[in-house]
Amino acid sequence: MWSASASVGAQNDGAAQAPSSFQVRARKIEDRPGDAKYILESLALGTSARSFSGMPHPEFPNLTVLDHPLIRHKLTILRDKNTTTRDFKQLVNEIATLMAYEVTKDLPVEPVDVDTPLERMRGVRVAGKKLALVPILRAGLGMVEGIAQLIPSARVGHIGIYREHDTLEPVDYYFKIPSGEEARDFFVLDPMLATGGSAVDAVGALKHAGAQRIRFLSLVAAPEGVRRMLDAHPDVPIFAAALDRELDANGYILPGLGDAGDRLFGTR
Repeated sequence: MWSASASVGAQNDGAAQAPSSFQVRARKIEDRPGDAKYILESLALGTSARSFSGMPHPEFPNLTVLDHPLIRHKLTILRDKNTTTRDFKQLVNEIATLMAYEVTKDLPVEPVDVDTPLERMRGVRVAGKKLALVPILRAGLGMVEGIAQLIPSARVGHIGIYREHDTLEPVDYYFKIPSGEEARDFFVLDPMLATGGSAVDAVGALKHAGAQRIRFLSLVAAPEGVRRMLDAHPDVPIFAAALDRELDANGYILPGLGDAGDRLFGTR
C-alpha cells in the first residue's frame, strides 16, 4: 500500500526526528482498515485543516498567531487610518468571530442524545459550565458581540482597567464576573496587547477570584506585552491576529492600528 509517512520520512535523509503532525496523521490512517479512497480523503482533510491553524510563536511559547487569510485581510483594512468608525466596529466583530473558531477548538465535549425528525441519535455538546467572555473596558467590548454570535450561551463579565498616562501602568476601577469561577473557561478580550500591564492585572484578578482556565485574545500584540504575560502568567495562552514590531515611546504598538478604543467609539 502507498505510504504517506514513508514518503515524508524520505525527505529527512534518515535523520531521527520527532514525527510531524502530517506523519502521525498518516500513520494513524494506515493502521486503520479502509480503502485507498478513504485514506487519501482523510489525508487531504488533515493537511487542509493544518494549513489554516495557528502555530505557537517560536520566540514566545505562550503566543499563537492566527494567520488565516481572512483574518489577515480584515486586519489590514482595520489598520488603515481611513477606515470609518462603523467599518472599524464591524471588522473587529468579524475578526473576533474568526479567532473564536481557533481558540475554542480544544474545548472538552460530552455525549448527548437528541431526537432528529427521523430518529434518535447521539451527538456532543461542550462540557462543563458556560464560557465566560471578559472584556477589558473599554476597547474589549468591541470583541464581545463577534464571539457571542458564535457562542450565544456565553456569560459576560467586565474588568475595568485604564492605563495611567504618565507611568503607562494599569489602574483598576471595576471587576464583575459570572459565578462558578473555578469551573468556567474565561476568555479575556482586549484588542491591543501593548505593555501588557492591563493584561497581567486582569488575569491576576481572575485568578484571585478562583478562575483556573483562562485564555487571552487580542487583535494586535507587541513583543513587550507578550513577554510580560509570559513572565507573570506562563500558564495563560495568548491568541493574537498579529504580532507587531515594537512599542513607541508612548506605549503605542508599531505599526499597530492606533487607539482601538477611540476608533471603536469615535472619541479622541
